[in-house]
Amino acid sequence: MKEIPSELMSGPFTRRQARAAGVTDRMLQSKRFVRVHHGVWRLASYEMTGPDLVVAARLALPDRARMTGLTRIQALGLDFGPSTPVRFVIEGDHHLALKGVFLHRTRKLAPGGAIAVSPAAAFLAFCAEARAIDALKVGDWLLHHAHMTVEEVRELALAALWRDGAHEALFVLEDLDPRSKSLPESETRAVLTWAGLPRPEVNPVVHLDESVSVELDLLYREQRMAVEYEGSQHQLDREQYASDIDRYALFRERNIAYVQVTKEKLRSPRRLVAEVHRALVTRGYAGSPPDFGERWAMLFERVSSAVGSRKDRILAAYREGVVS
Repeated sequence: MKEIPSELMSGPFTRRQARAAGVTDRMLQSKRFVRVHHGVWRLASYEMTGPDLVVAARLALPDRARMTGLTRIQALGLDFGPSTPVRFVIEGDHHLALKGVFLHRTRKLAPGGAIAVSPAAAFLAFCAEARAIDALKVGDWLLHHAHMTVEEVRELALAALWRDGAHEALFVLEDLDPRSKSLPESETRAVLTWAGLPRPEVNPVVHLDESVSVELDLLYREQRMAVEYEGSQHQLDREQYASDIDRYALFRERNIAYVQVTKEKLRSPRRLVAEVHRALVTRGYAGSPPDFGERWAMLFERVSSAVGSRKDRILAAYREGVVS
């Protein structure tokens, strides 16, 4: 049995690449290989990864197709959301059905490079189908890692309100914050503010005295109260665990109240909001209590549901003179 070339053992490849490596069409039909898409194959024993799925789709699609949406954002390093369907966009009316691939057709491609649209354009595409809370988390991540700017998103959306996700991106844009360092931090801030509580400062550095400074996840400065997200590393890493003990002892010593947030608490966001509100009240907060009404409900729905039909939005924009 002929040995399989090493260059075909670590991912998907085309028939042309197989032939160049000495693998015949007859060999490709054997049980040693599996067809991924038309003209694209992999070794039967090879386990496809998320990036491999993107490569396989790119090999099967026309050269003018570009990565978009969550697929494009994940390629930047974001560990969030499903790896399928792999999302690409193509200019013009092109019909091609590939398993596990969503090919969006557009009349004009958004800005980008040779293989993908820009991160800002990908964010618009993501917002077209995303829940508001997920759009906020992903938008924060893109801003924090300097993949896009608020101004870039706004300019792109306003220049072509007909694009899928343009109105949705504008809807969440003012709630994004580039200072957020993690998805759970963004999610915590979102559930608090969309329930009507004041917007906390994000990752501020607080100087307790001339020699001691601490960085807090979220801070209600007037009430001297922090909201801190505790990831799994805070429990599994003994050094981190010991450091946290000292950190919270310092908070108590300096009269900084705090609410600790875990992934379990985020699964019950109403209870979390109520806990933070109670803590704020004990520190003198006299503002409105949480409101779990219409805006709160929007947070867990698709942004498109909040902004309404695209036809009505475009007509309204013309009437208001936003577009001409």
